Amino acid sequence: MAPLFFKVTLSIVVLLASLLFIPISCSHVFTPIQTFSDVDLLEFPLNLEYLEAELFLYGTLGHGLDEVAPELAEGGPPPIGAKLAILGPLVKDIIFQFGMQEVGHLRAIKKTVRGFPRPLLDLSKSSFAKVMDSAFGNPLHPPFDPYENEINFLLASYVIPYVGLTGYVGANPLLQNATSRKLVAGLLGVESGQDAILRGLLYERRAWKVHPYGVSVAEFTNRISWLRNKLGKEGIKDEGLVVNSSYPGNILAGDEYSLSYPRTPKEILSIVYGSGNESVPGGFYPHGGDGHIARSYLP
Repeated sequence: MAPLFFKVTLSIVVLLASLLFIPISCSHVFTPIQTFSDVDLLEFPLNLEYLEAELFLYGTLGHGLDEVAPELAEGGPPPIGAKLAILGPLVKDIIFQFGMQEVGHLRAIKKTVRGFPRPLLDLSKSSFAKVMDSAFGNPLHPPFDPYENEINFLLASYVIPYVGLTGYVGANPLLQNATSRKLVAGLLGVESGQDAILRGLLYERRAWKVHPYGVSVAEFTNRISWLRNKLGKEGIKDEGLVVNSSYPGNILAGDEYSLSYPRTPKEILSIVYGSGNESVPGGFYPHGGDGHIARSYLP
């Protein structure tokens, strides 16, 4: 009996040992997950905040941070192609307020983390024209010019703030301390308000035809949202103003529970670069974004 007992016991030990070592030999079980600190997650949105600040300030004033708050630009290169837009009094007032809110956001973030100087931004009409061409799958004629009129500028503004909003939603549960979460909650509240106002202004005009393309405002928003979903590569996280014929109104974007969609920095970079790849700069960021997260994806 002793030899048999010994053999059975030894077999069991060998079996258990082999089971214990299986995960060690399967690399997929221990694939490292990329994590970022609160500082990383707080400084990353500066990329979007710089972009929004310059678009809104130039669109309403004809100049940007270099005159309004040069200390925030920290000597970073001036944006390419940004200029004064042709806007009516109400929209001009609203967009100017947005611009000053973005100045406040830059100050708030830089008061909390060191941050970085303004990256090179391309806000030229050709940059926005490429976005719209991609959204429609073919070149628009004439090329889309965001500064030509009020509708065009509202559509151009629709392209950007919502991306930052989803970034704050995605970052919030990853933050470790209360100070960070408080800051992001405050930023998210105002960014959400901006997005709601832009969608409201466009929703009021949803049936208007965008001259000279003969395409409705609603269809433009649907196409832009479709493009952002495509570039983000993580399913539906974006919705235009009209999503289906049975219940056409869609004043705010949200999931099945009417909660805001989250996006990761990787998704955001893939969208704002216009490349669908967080490692291939372009679009609004010819040299890529700045900060530890954005730089970590660059070759």
